[in-house]
Amino acid sequence: MFAPILNESIIKRAQNKGKVKIRVYDLRDYSCDKHRKVDDRPFGGGAGMVMRPEPIFEAVESLAYGVRRTAYGAKRKTQNAKRNTRVAKVILLTPQGKTLTQGLAKNLAKHKHLILICGHYEGIDERVREYLIDEEISIGDYVLTGGELPAMVLVDALVRLLPGVLGDKDSLNFESFEDNLLEYPQYTRPARFRDMDVPKILLCGDHKKIETWRRKEAVRRTKIKRPDLLNEATT
Repeated sequence: MFAPILNESIIKRAQNKGKVKIRVYDLRDYSCDKHRKVDDRPFGGGAGMVMRPEPIFEAVESLAYGVRRTAYGAKRKTQNAKRNTRVAKVILLTPQGKTLTQGLAKNLAKHKHLILICGHYEGIDERVREYLIDEEISIGDYVLTGGELPAMVLVDALVRLLPGVLGDKDSLNFESFEDNLLEYPQYTRPARFRDMDVPKILLCGDHKKIETWRRKEAVRRTKIKRPDLLNEATT
């Protein structure tokens, strides 16, 4: 599922330029089961299957600490020792998580290493949530088949925030949700199309007047479409 998204457009160019490294790992490769199972029936009964804790712990420990079992049941470093050296922030994509916003994306983009865990089936073993996860994130109040699509959304939101990824360094300063405002209207050539004209102020060449107009339009648009954002906007 990830290849078409990670190998296109801005994300592809960011990887090619060495601005970000993205790796996709199959949890089945970390399963302790000879059939590579990663799920099982829930204790207490109920519909669906639940993702088992072992493959998830194995994957995160391997990626975050370089620790891996040499054989089934072989001893490893203690969990406390590994936690003291872990540098990656572990995120679970789940409907129960904090809603993804531009502000949250900016904070996450400051981290050097992130591990994203995609939930699936009826959910994951609660011990993963309690002892392994640093943060839970949702992309909205609706249910999807799994966490793969939310992970792709999060990756896209984060990569474009990294220094040097976007061609124009000022692009990030004039996007929707900057200062909690929606973006102002955009126009391009031709100046007249089917009797529809571009606002004259955008053709005047006075950049100060244009900036003032854009700010007013951003506030006006936000007031109409997303008035909830104006409470925290700097107008």
